[in-house]
Amino acid sequence: MRFDGTESYVATQDLTMAVNAAITLERPLLVKGEPGTGKTELARQVAASLGLPMIEWNIKSTTKAQQGLYEYDAVSRLRDSQLGDARVQDVGNYIKRGKLWQAFAADSKVVLLIDEVDKADIEFPNDLLQELDRMEFHVYETGETVQARHRPIVIITSNNEKELPDAFLRRCFFHYIRFPDPDTLRRIVEVHHPGIKDALLTTALTQFYALREQPGLKKKPSTSEVLDWLKLLLAEDLSAEDLKRDGASALPRLHGALLKNEQDVHLFERLAFMARRER
Repeated sequence: MRFDGTESYVATQDLTMAVNAAITLERPLLVKGEPGTGKTELARQVAASLGLPMIEWNIKSTTKAQQGLYEYDAVSRLRDSQLGDARVQDVGNYIKRGKLWQAFAADSKVVLLIDEVDKADIEFPNDLLQELDRMEFHVYETGETVQARHRPIVIITSNNEKELPDAFLRRCFFHYIRFPDPDTLRRIVEVHHPGIKDALLTTALTQFYALREQPGLKKKPSTSEVLDWLKLLLAEDLSAEDLKRDGASALPRLHGALLKNEQDVHLFERLAFMARRER
């Protein structure tokens, strides 16, 4: 069982090595990187490449680790008991399986994505240590122990919004997805926009990297945003000549696909104003 990338996902050698190392070690793969660098998509592509089903657990600020195991609906059981419903005799009728339980109970090996783990409370990763390590957990309401039929391939993503506990990190294989260099980004663009004219792509990527490297930028545009920008350029049938700026504005054409807050837009407006004054 080996991941080598897919036709629709450009994986660097370091990334494929990290995925395969995690599979060999049977440890969760913790993937960090800027938002928009393909962390979530990686899990989907690993599942597609290996021909495995995928179970996706999207973490929110209110998510608790227990929800990944199961949830017991005591309120519904109490209501049914008051109504004389026979279902109350079996507590299992009021237990909802979480994503980890679904992965453990699957008939075959699956890819389990725990997406944006850093959004949850700091205790969230620690609360999952034993379950991810032993691949089992206890259901107190029924007295049963749920064990994984097949050890899932666990991929955990983080946007680095908060530090993760050391005990959690020790149990993971770690990989940081660096922002792609120009050659890699060209390969990614070719997958999504095959046949794009080289002159247009060269001019667009030159402007894109110059924008990313501008000091003072609050949010650097990501891979997904440059792909959206290029899609708009192609939809408007713009050429490399159309992208040339006349000095009146430091902003690229259709910059709303790249810059996502007013502070960054104002930064480039000020740069253009200062450039005009110096003439």
